[in-house]
Amino acid sequence: MELPEAVKTWSQFSHPLIMWVLLALSVYTLYLGIQYRRARTGSAENIKKDKGKLRDKHYALSSILLALVIFGNLGGMAITYINNGKLFVGPHLLVGLGMLALFATSAALVPWMTKGNDLARNAHIVLNVGVLGLFSWQAITGMQILLKIIGSLGGGEAA
Repeated sequence: MELPEAVKTWSQFSHPLIMWVLLALSVYTLYLGIQYRRARTGSAENIKKDKGKLRDKHYALSSILLALVIFGNLGGMAITYINNGKLFVGPHLLVGLGMLALFATSAALVPWMTKGNDLARNAHIVLNVGVLGLFSWQAITGMQILLKIIGSLGGGEAA
């Protein structure tokens, strides 16, 4: 089944748009995690009363973020394959796949974290800070790829 050219062309812009939104959502999720950690370890009563709400919000948003990042990653690969008949194996793809592995590993630590395991908590934080750093790098390289695609729409060679 061949997709119409307009769908193939405009679909290339959905992955970068979705991933930029998810990058912003990742930063907000990090903020919630920091606030929860402060509430969990703090002594001020006004901070401690928000602990459960912060935990639930961080957990729910993280679950949604994990699912959307997986679909965004797979969607980007699918769009590339549909438009080019192949995947371009390079740093952007490999780092994206690595991010999925780190993200999933971080999520897998949650059962131990809920039991008070500080090693799991620290590993969760380190993995997610790493993911956020890689995600930021992906945003930059993704924009470079997008600019090549835009350039090819003007009659140049496909990216």
